[in-house]
Amino acid sequence: MKTSDFDYHLPEELIANYPLDIRSSSKLLVYNNQIEHKTFRDVLDYFKEGDLLVVNNTSVIPARIYGNKESGGSVEVMLERIMEDNTALVQIRSGRSPKIGTIIFLDQYKVQCIDRQDNFFILQFDRPPLEIFNKIGNVPLPPYIKRLEEDLDKDRYATVYENKNLQESVAAPTAGLHFDNELLKDLKKLGVKIATVNLSVGAGTFQPVKVDNIKDHNIHSEYLEVSPEVVDMVNITKAAGKKVFCVGTTVTRALETAFIDQNEKGYKGYTKLFIYPGYKFKVVDKLITNFHLPKSSLLMLVSAFIGYDNMKDIYKSAVDEKYRFLSYGDAMLLEKHEI
Repeated sequence: MKTSDFDYHLPEELIANYPLDIRSSSKLLVYNNQIEHKTFRDVLDYFKEGDLLVVNNTSVIPARIYGNKESGGSVEVMLERIMEDNTALVQIRSGRSPKIGTIIFLDQYKVQCIDRQDNFFILQFDRPPLEIFNKIGNVPLPPYIKRLEEDLDKDRYATVYENKNLQESVAAPTAGLHFDNELLKDLKKLGVKIATVNLSVGAGTFQPVKVDNIKDHNIHSEYLEVSPEVVDMVNITKAAGKKVFCVGTTVTRALETAFIDQNEKGYKGYTKLFIYPGYKFKVVDKLITNFHLPKSSLLMLVSAFIGYDNMKDIYKSAVDEKYRFLSYGDAMLLEKHEI
C-alpha cells in the first residue's frame, strides 16, 4: 500500500489545542461493525467482569529547552533519548544546523554537540541530562499544538496513573489522558483487571511516513518493558474467553512485541515493530485510542486493527461529527476486525 492511501482531510479547527475540563467528558466513537457516538464514561458499558485493561504508566520528561549557541543564535532542543555517559540524543531547531563541536547554552548550563545521527544530534552534558531537563525543561507539547506550554499542561499532558519513577518519555501516551481516578475505580468495581506496561514514547511518534511504499518505512525504535506477570495476566484472560483492552498504540506495540516469541516470558528492550495492514494481532482484542495524524504509522496500525475501509469510514464520520483530534482530542473504542 502507498502512504498516500492513509491521507485524509483534517480541518485545522478540529485539532484540540486544550484538554477538556474533565478528562472523561470527551466524546467516544465506538466501532463494533457499526459506528456509535458516545461519551468517554460510556466506555464502562463495553467491559465485562474478567476483562483486562492494559495501560502504559510511563512519565513524561519536560523535554523541550530553549537556548542559544555560543555565536548567539537561538536554538530549541527537543530530547529524544537519554544515553550513556551524560549524553543525550536530541532534535535541534535553529537557523542553521549546529556543527560538531558547537557549544550551546541552555540557561546556565553549557553543552556541546559531539555527533550527529541522521536528523538527530548527540549533546554532551557535564551532569545527568535528566537533572537539567527537570530543572529548566518545558512540557513537550506536540508540534501541532500551536501555543506555548501553560501551567495546566503539567497536569493534563500526563496520565493519572503515571509512575514518576519511569520518567523516560518525551510524549504522553495520550489515549490514557481520558481516564480519571473515578473511572478507574468504577472499572475495578465491574471486576475489570488492570495491568501496566512501560513503553518510552519518543518524538518519532509524530513523524509522518515519507516513503511512497509503506513497507519501505524505517519506523522509530522505542524502549519497552512487559513483565512476566503481565504476560501471565494476558494468558489467563485469553484462556477464560475474556477480552484484552489496550489503552493506546503504545500498549498495542508493547504487547504485540512481547508475544512475538511465545517461548519468552516478558520482554525488556527496544522494538521496531511496524504494524500496518496485513499484520495479524496476537494479543489485542479492543483498542482505545485517539484520532491520529494523516499518513502516520499510528493511523496504519489502526487500519491494520479494524480494516482499511472501516478506518476510512470512521475518520470521515469523526470529521463530519466534529470530533476533536490528536493528543488533547476525543477517543475511539475499536473492536478488532482484521481483513
